[in-house]
Amino acid sequence: MHVLLSFAASLDGCLDDTTPERLLLSNPEDFDRVDAARAACDAILVGAGTVRADDPRLLVRSAERRAERVALGLAPSPLRVVLTGAGGIDPEAKVLTTPGAETLLIEGRPDLRAVLAELERRGVRRLMVEGGSAVLSAFLAEDLADEIQYAAAPFLIGDAAAPRAFGRPGAVLFPQSPDRRMILAESRALGDVQYTRYLVRRGHSDEELLRLTIELSRSCPPVLKAYSVGAIIAAPDGSVLSTGYSREPRYGLGDPSANHAEEVAIAKLGYEDPRLRTATLYTSLEPCSPRASRPRSCTDHILAAGIPRVVLGWREPTLLAVCDGVERLSAAGVEVLEPAGFAAAVAEVNRAVLSQD
Repeated sequence: MHVLLSFAASLDGCLDDTTPERLLLSNPEDFDRVDAARAACDAILVGAGTVRADDPRLLVRSAERRAERVALGLAPSPLRVVLTGAGGIDPEAKVLTTPGAETLLIEGRPDLRAVLAELERRGVRRLMVEGGSAVLSAFLAEDLADEIQYAAAPFLIGDAAAPRAFGRPGAVLFPQSPDRRMILAESRALGDVQYTRYLVRRGHSDEELLRLTIELSRSCPPVLKAYSVGAIIAAPDGSVLSTGYSREPRYGLGDPSANHAEEVAIAKLGYEDPRLRTATLYTSLEPCSPRASRPRSCTDHILAAGIPRVVLGWREPTLLAVCDGVERLSAAGVEVLEPAGFAAAVAEVNRAVLSQD
């Protein structure tokens, strides 16, 4: 199961102030971003404190997104999960009385690993945790979070008593080491809010870094005639040198709508970077070859950069082009690995493209 933590906080890390009124940290653009994230998940989890403070419905707001879920055979909104704590919640709370999704109440202070096991048994593959502070901190303390989505509001609370996203300052949340350094998957302005998405990594195996490329590909702006792909370039010791995703807008490669993940990751370093000569490039989808939108395919970029090793999640289907990237790389002496078990996840990210006639 993929667990993402989602929250908005002030610049000094507070989820709210200490007044009785609810403090709105986000803006319409960020609320829509959260709605899209909810629609892509199978369940949304909150603690009793969030229900008491905010009385949320925890539903997908967009009618279009609800319809897309129904077309896929899903409920209009994800399963709502509430950790009730010792005091329970009001039986008139909106999460219990507003129709549109099933609600699962988990009483007391349960073991979070047992909660995740139960949700997996119910078919949950992506879980969105929306707080509050104690719940967010607990998931990090037990090293159960795979992703953090953070919206920074453009003001300070300045109150030591205000609730913070991850509990008291200085709390140990999960083991820190160089190979646990998170990967920046996305950062962009949404009106006056800065949205940042980090991926939590656990080690540097081929399988772990390949898993991260698939999650990175979820940052791609979706289009119907191009795949969403994520790429990571890593040194032999597993340290991440560069990342890229399809249509990433921040790098001067011409029209950003034509950017491919592998070329973006290489461009961030430059062909002259000597670290590329011993690096591994991880990509969720086979490097393109041939390519209509640019003079060089991603296979050409990899060969020009002198990258000696490529690990990929899935061979490119013949839907948009006939790709021979693996064959070209192998013929040039590049070691190419295709670990089993990743194709379904890559296809799920690219479901809209693959469903075209």
